[in-house]
Amino acid sequence: MSTKTIWKLDPSHSEVQFKVKHLVISTVTGQFTDFTGEIHTEGNEIAGANAIFEAKVDSISTNNADRDGHLKSADFFDAASHPTINFSATSFEKVSGDEFEITGDLTLRGITKSIKLKSELGGMATDPYGQEKVGFEITGKISRKEFGLTWSAVTEAGGVVVGDEIKLLLNLQFVKQA
Repeated sequence: MSTKTIWKLDPSHSEVQFKVKHLVISTVTGQFTDFTGEIHTEGNEIAGANAIFEAKVDSISTNNADRDGHLKSADFFDAASHPTINFSATSFEKVSGDEFEITGDLTLRGITKSIKLKSELGGMATDPYGQEKVGFEITGKISRKEFGLTWSAVTEAGGVVVGDEIKLLLNLQFVKQA
């Protein structure tokens, strides 16, 4: 008989990043620095896991204070009304080897949509303090407009300032709870 195992996200060994096209010619990278998450597994079996994740919108950073302020405003994330971004996995399926597909509900700016993410299991290890850890690299794409992030501006030549497609890149490490 297997036992339920809880793995808590270790933010000091994790990164939550996003990338978006700017003026169609370059990419801006941003990150969230305040986030939490958990995975619930049967024993150490990752397939079939349940996972939850939350990021605080106010922790957004793109290395530009003015842009960060704009992203927190009602034009984009509307941090005052929607302070968190939430994800809850509805399916965690093994594709092959260390590859998994995670399906879940992403709530952004009060809008919830089902998304699919790709996950690569980095492995499991015990740190020098005897803590069991598991690591993942998770990638995906979303349309910002589907989540109500519709602000746009057009250049003098008619080009788009901010692209619609947002690339997600999360490197997450979790610690097994006693």
